[in-house]
Amino acid sequence: MRTLYFDCFSGISGDMVIGALIDAGADPNRLVEELKKLQIEDEYELKWKKLVKNGITSTKFDVDLLNDSIHIHSHHDHEQMHEHEHKHQHSHTHEHEHSHHHEHNQGHSHDHIHNHGHHHHHDHRAYKDIVALIEEAGFSESVKETALKIFKRIGEAEGHIHGIPLEKVHFHEVGAVDSIIDIIGAAILIDQLGVEVIKSSPIPLGKGKIQIDHGLYPVPAPATLEILKGVPIEQSDVKAELTTPTGAAIVAVLAEEFCSIPSMRIKSIGYGAGTKTFKNHPNVLRVIIGE
Repeated sequence: MRTLYFDCFSGISGDMVIGALIDAGADPNRLVEELKKLQIEDEYELKWKKLVKNGITSTKFDVDLLNDSIHIHSHHDHEQMHEHEHKHQHSHTHEHEHSHHHEHNQGHSHDHIHNHGHHHHHDHRAYKDIVALIEEAGFSESVKETALKIFKRIGEAEGHIHGIPLEKVHFHEVGAVDSIIDIIGAAILIDQLGVEVIKSSPIPLGKGKIQIDHGLYPVPAPATLEILKGVPIEQSDVKAELTTPTGAAIVAVLAEEFCSIPSMRIKSIGYGAGTKTFKNHPNVLRVIIGE
């Protein structure tokens, strides 16, 4: 059985999952091609590069949004999230800022950029819009099912917290294009790698506070905690948001067991870099794939 193990010693986010899977041998160019089935490629460009985090060479994956108005990805506000989950403003004029481009990068970096020239602006998408987008894209059955399950987990958590039914949930936060890419991208790459069983370590959440649309919130954010119901979490002294709603939903839906590294013959290992850099530990997600 081809097994994938998420070793979340520094938490988990959508971009870290994609980076780790690419690092473990998944083909990012096939990812680019598959994602075109969504027919929203005029809204984003994908970038990936190698960088060194506290001595570990890892892959950093990013989704840059393309639109007339410009977006803030406010990294300093919500730690390692490159996703807009908490900091997606409602106005139409944002400024685009990507602090990861200032990351101290040791060694050689090749930025792979896939750019498409049109500009559309989607402030948010309703849950049903995202479901329709996935169902009409023509993905393989397993990719479609996986992506829909992950979105449903997030939608139900958001609905529960905001007190609204699933069909009324509007993803002005999690429905940002980059989260759609991260979730569907994770489903595509896991399928591509031929993974049959997924296991994970318990999930560290970090601590402290983050600034989001609704004010100053505790870490973990309410949506993250709701998504992780039934999942073993781990106490962490790192003052940062280590696990994002997207990362939490991917692991909560996919992992059938939370345990230490299982017995297997290791085939490949991948490291996905988070945006934030910590002094005392590498902010990466490790995936281990074996038989």
